[in-house]
Parts: sequence; C-alpha cells; structure tokens
Amino acid sequence: MAARTAKRATNLPAARRATMGWVDANLPRLSRWNQTIWTYAESAWREYKSARFYVDLLRREGFEMEEASGNMPTAFVATWGKGGPTLASYAEYDAIPGTSQKAAPYEAPREGASRWAPGHTDPHSALGIAALGGVLAAKAAMERHGIQGTLKLFGEPAEKVCGSKNLHALYGYYDDLDAAISFHPTYIPELNNTVVLDTHGGSYWSRIYTFECVDAHTWNSAGAVASPAHAHATATARAPGAVDAVCLMHTTTKYFRESMLPFTGSWCLNEAILTAGQATADNLPAHIGQMQFASRAPTLDMQARIWGVIEQNAREVAKLTHCRVRGDWIAKTRPGLPNHAMAHLVYRNLERAGPPDVGEEARAFGRAIQKNLGLKPMRDPFLADLTEMCSPEESERRVRRLTPEWQTHYAVDDYVEYTWHCPTARLYVARPVMRPMGPGHRYPDWTFNALGGVPACIDPMIRSAARAIGASLVELALDKPALAEAKAEFKRRTGGGIGGKTWLAPLLPKGTKPPVDFRWPEYVRTDAREDWWIPARG
Repeated sequence: MAARTAKRATNLPAARRATMGWVDANLPRLSRWNQTIWTYAESAWREYKSARFYVDLLRREGFEMEEASGNMPTAFVATWGKGGPTLASYAEYDAIPGTSQKAAPYEAPREGASRWAPGHTDPHSALGIAALGGVLAAKAAMERHGIQGTLKLFGEPAEKVCGSKNLHALYGYYDDLDAAISFHPTYIPELNNTVVLDTHGGSYWSRIYTFECVDAHTWNSAGAVASPAHAHATATARAPGAVDAVCLMHTTTKYFRESMLPFTGSWCLNEAILTAGQATADNLPAHIGQMQFASRAPTLDMQARIWGVIEQNAREVAKLTHCRVRGDWIAKTRPGLPNHAMAHLVYRNLERAGPPDVGEEARAFGRAIQKNLGLKPMRDPFLADLTEMCSPEESERRVRRLTPEWQTHYAVDDYVEYTWHCPTARLYVARPVMRPMGPGHRYPDWTFNALGGVPACIDPMIRSAARAIGASLVELALDKPALAEAKAEFKRRTGGGIGGKTWLAPLLPKGTKPPVDFRWPEYVRTDAREDWWIPARG
C-alpha cells in the first residue's frame, strides 16, 4: 500500500504539469477554435456548424464519436480510453437570438448579420472550448504517463432552453459516469474563480402549448349566419382561433402570476410566442398558435404550484377560443446536488492553474469601449476581482447573502442533471467585466458580448479553466482514494446512488422526444445568401 501511495504521489504532480503544459502549448489552437464557434453563433437546437466542428475535430483527435446522441441532431458523445474510471465534461455552443455583436469597442452586429441574429453572451463558445481543452490535455497526460481511464466529452446543445441534459439523463447517458466537471464563465462577482459548495442551481421547467383551431366550421353551426355556405359572408363571425388563444394564454397567465406563489425567493416565469396564425386569410380563423412558458424556481414544490395554474389556464383558454391544446415539455430539470469532495478537489486544481491573467491589450480594448461611450477611460477598466481566487466556503458565504435563509438553490442551469448521476463539480472562472463608473452605473449589454469575441480578453479565462479541468481529470484517474471519497459522498446524499432512497430520478416523462421540430430561430438559405430567419433592414 505504501508503495502504491508513493507511486501515486510521484505520478500525480507530473501528470498535472503535463496537462497544464499541454494547454499552454496549445492555447493558440484553443483561441482559434473559440473564434470559430463564436463566429458561427448558432442558437438553440440549430447549432449545425458548431456541432459538426466538434465532431470532426474530436474524431481527428482519436475519440470514438456518437453523433446525434439522444436523437438530438446537434448533440454528441465523444469517448476515449479503456478501463479505469469514466470521467466527463461537456461543451455547450448555443448562442442567443437578438444579441449579435462584433468583436469591436462599439455597438455593431457581426459582419453580414442583422442585430437580431444570434450572438454569444456568456459566452458558450469559450465554455465549450475550455472544456474541450481540459479533456484533450488530460488525454495527452494520460497517454504520456500510462494512466488508465475513460474520458467523455458530451456535446450539449440548447442550454439556453435547458434542452439537452435532461434528455441525455433520461436516456441513461450519464449512468456509467464516475465523476463529471461542469464549467461556466463567471456571471456574478460572488462566483469569480471558485467551485460551488452547497448552493447549486435550481430547477427550470419549460413547456410549449400548441393551440389548433381544427373545427372552425362548428362555431356557427346553429345557423346564426344567413349564408353559412358562403365563407366571405361569415368573415366577421369566424371562430376566435389560435391567435386569440395565444393572446388569452399570455394575458391570463400574467393576471394569475401573483396568485401562483408569494413574492419571495428567486422564482420567475417568462414566456415567448413561437407561432401565431401563419398569416391566414382575414375571413378564416388562425389555425395554429404556439406559446412557450419557462419557470425558474429553487424548489420542485414551487414548480408544481406554478404549472398547476398554467395547465388550468391552457385548458380553459382552449375552450374559450374553440381550439384544441397540446403541451410538450422542453425542459424539466432537477435542483442541483452538492458534492464537497469534488468541489475541493477541483478548487485545489484551479489554485494550481491560476486565475486569468488579463494583459494590457485587453485593458486597452476596455478603455476603448469607455471612450466610445463618452466616458473617461480608466487605467484598469475591468472589475478588480477578476484575478482573485475565492474558496468554495467564501463563495458560499457570498451567495448566501443574496438568498433567503430557507432557499437552498440559486439561479438555474441544466448542469444540475449531471449531479444526480455522479459526483459533479461546478467550476466558475472569471472573465473580463467592465468596471462601473460609479454606484448604479451599468454598461450596455453589447459591451459584455463584445469582450467575449476578443482573444486578449477571453483567452485567459479559457486557459485557466482548461488547465483546472485537465488537472482535475487526471487526479480523479490517478487518485483512487480521492475519487472513492467523492463517490461515497454521492452515495450518502442519494441514499445509495442511482435509484437510492433519496435519489431524484429524471423528471421528464418516459418517452419524451427531443423538441427539435418546433419553430426555433432558424437559418434561411436562398440562391442569393444565407441569413437568420428574423427579417431586418439596415
């Protein structure tokens, strides 16, 4: 036993150095890859080019590829290695419609795109490339040092609607994992350069309601109109139809919102109209309308109360408007499950990797933003804690100041699905954020998006995250007691692991299909050019 411990102590530091050295040597490649995904800027369920880029690259790197995993056209699973523990991370690559911004210190959409085209905000482009870099770095170290283990990188589309991870979980893709690392660029200062300890993401439920007016002829079947066979004569007395249904669903649910839950804790309900009428003739009712609702809540009981009201509204609205209604789940995620052993292991490797080191070129870009906004440029235009480490315990204390005492989960992200299938760490690494000019000052959102497309600004975050992920993966492969500790904690928190007494199973109904055929923002290709589906001038 002593000999094995000594061997592990010798190999682990060398393997860590190999992962971090690989990231540093390959940072120019990671930077180029990030620019590729950032430029593609494809939104949820439509990440055709981005997914193809990952699949082709990973296949060249020696991974076995499952494309369209879970019947999701832009998802994938990449697997390398044999035996040993199965360790995972994931890439996201979806952008957000209406946020197109070029990598410039002034407001402007990307070349060849309208302002309403998608753009990367968080940015998921860098999120995915950092995870990819960490997995490739771990692979290189494991090959070099003869470390046994299996690495998986999941391609997770549609994170902005929490779409793929609950489906991968439902279909059993995570059941063989021994541990997973989730990474996200920091989005609040309280989470700069840290790993989550206890207050993980809450639940996100989303559903599309389709209203269809398919029996319009029965609306005036009692003969109230003089000439029922003449469609034009009945134009002012047609069935209410699907547009009325969507409008009523929207307003009724807003009226009832204050009756759903007390206004305490961070819960919210939002909506979007996907289809409204299909431009039917004025003397015919709108035949189809689709509306999506999405709720964020820290507890499943809160979600159940919200959706009890929404479901009732949908049924009653359908009756009022002479429509049929169907509901399709888009997402139904669980609240996150902590794992202290994983949190501390990944944080130790983040300390070794170091926080982002943003240089003068990035600061000059930030000062150019301030100048173009008519502000006095600062010597350091970014928030001060960009380069500071924050322990899981300190981060927990900071986040708890933002939440009521009873609230155990904060914000939402579908990484939580991994936490119920294996020990999972949630890693945050800081990215440049503009320093306010004073209390209450806020920069336009385009500034945040522009910074994500500038290599000097975003590459330091990619480097730190990839180094930390890679080092953590090789430690989990080498240090059997450390992995065993994390797995024992997972088993304890779930009452016996997957299927245990306190384990929470995937919430989507069995047989749920990927919601890929709805009218999500889409490419439009003509003989003249390729554009996004939302029309725009200028």
